[in-house]
Amino acid sequence: MQADGKAMDGGTVPDANGTDPNPGGKTDGSKWEKPRLTRKSLMRCCLVKWIIASTTQQGPDSCDGDFELSTVRHQPEGLDQLQAQTQFTRKELQSLYRGFKNECPSGLVDEETFKTIYSQFFPQGDATTYAHFLFNAFDMDRNGSIRFEDFVIGLSVLLRGSVTEKLRWAFNLYDINKDGYVTKEEMMSIMTSIYDMMGRHTLPSVRDDSPYEHVERFFQKMDRNRDGVVTIDEFIETCQKDENIMASMQLFENVI
Repeated sequence: MQADGKAMDGGTVPDANGTDPNPGGKTDGSKWEKPRLTRKSLMRCCLVKWIIASTTQQGPDSCDGDFELSTVRHQPEGLDQLQAQTQFTRKELQSLYRGFKNECPSGLVDEETFKTIYSQFFPQGDATTYAHFLFNAFDMDRNGSIRFEDFVIGLSVLLRGSVTEKLRWAFNLYDINKDGYVTKEEMMSIMTSIYDMMGRHTLPSVRDDSPYEHVERFFQKMDRNRDGVVTIDEFIETCQKDENIMASMQLFENVI
């Protein structure tokens, strides 16, 4: 999440030249536009960088074709089925799987792995709590581990899904207890964990009261019937109608 529509890690999704011609996703007319997904922006995703690094270490000749493994706790679905369920190409899925298998030979990733990944990419702060929340959002079965299928389906939504799909995923992240509602306390917990992970060496600088101010502003707009909770319909409708919130909701390209 970003503060006041500005990226906390230095910008939103850059263009093909690595520059950000419209900081905060604004055009000259101050109207928000969805940032373009480039290969460079894809590689900014911490989980993708983690996977690709493992693939590089493993070497280019270790492709497993249609995901054939001899000894694993979980064997993923067929490549064709995953390609139909995601926005990734066949080659992208193969590359992601090689890295996933190299890091997680059992075919499953646990919460401690998520904490290690985000601690590596955000050494300036404490990523433990945010990694916990993010893991729970991926762990749809609530069994303490994430299958490769769930991993890539989630990544596909976050990186290449529609605005509505991304907002639904974001709501699931904020809905910590998975009761179908987001409370102010839940939103505050997620926001605080992101600010803690980003650390104090961010641009713009982060004040101690920034998470509180951010949540108060968002919640006031989203909780339209003033019942103290935000439903998924309120969340999506408010985000899509409010340009400032949409500009700030570029959470995924920055801290996923």
